[in-house]
Amino acid sequence: MADPATLLLVTVLAIGLLLVLVLWIKLHPFLSLLITAMFLGIASGMPLGKVTDSIQSGLGGTLGFVATVVGIGSIFGQILEASGGTEAIAKTLIRRFGKEKAHWSLSFAGFLIAIPVFFDVGFIILVPVVYALAKDTKKSTLFYAIPLLAGLAVTHTFIPPTPGPVAVADMLGADLGWVILVGAIIGLPVAIIAGPLFGKYIGNKIYVAPPPHVMEELEKGDRADEAHSLPSFGMVSAIIGIPLFLMVIKSMVELFIKLGYMGKGIFYEVTSFLGHPFTALILATLIAAWLLGTRRGYTRKELLDISTKALAPAGMIILIIGSGGAFKQMLIDSGVGDVLAQLISRTQFPPIILAFIIAAAVRIILGSATVSMITAAGIVGPILSAYSLSDMHCALIVISIASGATILSHVNDSGFWLVGKYLGLTEVQTLKSWTVMETIIALGGFGLALVLSLFV
Repeated sequence: MADPATLLLVTVLAIGLLLVLVLWIKLHPFLSLLITAMFLGIASGMPLGKVTDSIQSGLGGTLGFVATVVGIGSIFGQILEASGGTEAIAKTLIRRFGKEKAHWSLSFAGFLIAIPVFFDVGFIILVPVVYALAKDTKKSTLFYAIPLLAGLAVTHTFIPPTPGPVAVADMLGADLGWVILVGAIIGLPVAIIAGPLFGKYIGNKIYVAPPPHVMEELEKGDRADEAHSLPSFGMVSAIIGIPLFLMVIKSMVELFIKLGYMGKGIFYEVTSFLGHPFTALILATLIAAWLLGTRRGYTRKELLDISTKALAPAGMIILIIGSGGAFKQMLIDSGVGDVLAQLISRTQFPPIILAFIIAAAVRIILGSATVSMITAAGIVGPILSAYSLSDMHCALIVISIASGATILSHVNDSGFWLVGKYLGLTEVQTLKSWTVMETIIALGGFGLALVLSLFV
């Protein structure tokens, strides 16, 4: 093994190589992370055979859990989308809140919908609702779009089974039940600040009407008369809540056992099995397929097609996460993790702050939130062995990394262009609205996580 100074230099060069491959050469993040992992291993003096073994071990170890969770979660979300479950949540909340408070209902709708559905899919499905509200009330589309985007972004960033927090939790060894609980506690107030409150402010500052072609479609009539054919709000909400409830109960039972309030027995065995992410998501997916699919007239072939469609976008995300696992494993096997752990433990630098800084730096330079999360988790994961952290503290570090990977979305982030083009914003308007909203989420999430970490 090389000396500590050399290992640190190699690590810096490896991160620089990753940035060059993605930003300048425009190589796919999956290949970029694998090449970076190989460079790190070879440059640190590892035998060539050990380099490939580490990559295989890192890929397999990460994908064994993450691929299953993301894959099942994608099918679950696709069923909810295809059945109209996402629309049912949004339209029901708007009816109950009323048009005067529709910006609040859209934020809560986004918060719920992004649990099973990918961020961009949720936004594309619900943006017509934003257009319709803006047309009826003559308000800026930002007045309604920002609350929706904030709800979607917060859940997509903080609450499993969305891919980012699932991958980070697995790489840090954090319990998903605790990540869900902590993510919800932190996410709700952050979504309110970045959504309805900031949305009202920026909506009054920047007026943006729905795009002309959308206005023409709205004049012809929308899909409001089809609301009766959508599944019920209560049923969709209950189905979404099933896996979250089971995973949180599992974590609570394990906590009570650690504290000595109860012992292991049949109840523990059952909750551990049902609350495992695999079991919880499979149960929720089967229930969704039955209640939202079969009972509403979908054939077995149609449900199979829905499942197949769901796995196409999930495959790319899974591969990127897997290559991130290989990078993390290389950091451990090369000895870099031990060197970083010793260095940081001597400085008494809190890992939760380090996690945020690393994720934020990669995010600003690279743009991709997923790659930023994975890179930061790969660096921070080996360091955590030097600390004695509770399950809740590990979950807070997951939130810290997710927060850093959300900050300052700008022109190198696909989300920046997706939102700008759909809402008809100029680049400056997108920076003033979307970018600021993302930064509020990042700073709010990190700030609350940091405060909570002082008490656990």
